[in-house]
Amino acid sequence: MKEGITMPVLSINRHRMKTDGVGVTTLVASYGCPLRCKYCINAGILKPEKLKLCKNMTPEELYDVLKIDDLYFQATGGGITFGGGESLIHSDFIARFREICRDKWNITLETSLNVPKENLLTVLPAVNDFIVDIKDMNPEIYEAYTGRSNDRVLENLSILIKEKSPEHIRIRVPKIPNHNGEEDLKKSVALLEKMGFTNIQVFPYVIREN
Repeated sequence: MKEGITMPVLSINRHRMKTDGVGVTTLVASYGCPLRCKYCINAGILKPEKLKLCKNMTPEELYDVLKIDDLYFQATGGGITFGGGESLIHSDFIARFREICRDKWNITLETSLNVPKENLLTVLPAVNDFIVDIKDMNPEIYEAYTGRSNDRVLENLSILIKEKSPEHIRIRVPKIPNHNGEEDLKKSVALLEKMGFTNIQVFPYVIREN
């Protein structure tokens, strides 16, 4: 494990239910993302001035802040959801955080999976549940919307379904205005089901231009 690990924490939202995982959860949002989505709903995480508002925290410091809700987490089976931005760019931090909180809390990751596979492999033993924002399975649609290839996403999806039970993976497939339609959504869902995913959520995207 690397020494001196920190993560730029942008916000900590306590006492959430039925949105970010099981039970009572606390959403920890971090700075940074490899994607440049046309209608990002959290575009602030890409702006340098926002980085000044972040607090660089060690896993130990974050644990000390979050442990105030330990009873809520243990009573409801809840815990921490790491979001962003892209949570998996902070994979070493998350792995270390699991060592500190041990198995008392459920850890959920919100991710696009567009990271090197090593990042995913680092957190697999540490994370209980994944919420994957897939955008679209079509490479051309994906790149047009995010500005990036989805090669890493497809590779990481294959790894994830082999290592985690489908009930611990929620796949989110948005209908993105001017980018994909009903037939595109059906094709994405069909490809995901063929891979073995069962918890697939299709929903209309909220437009918030950068």
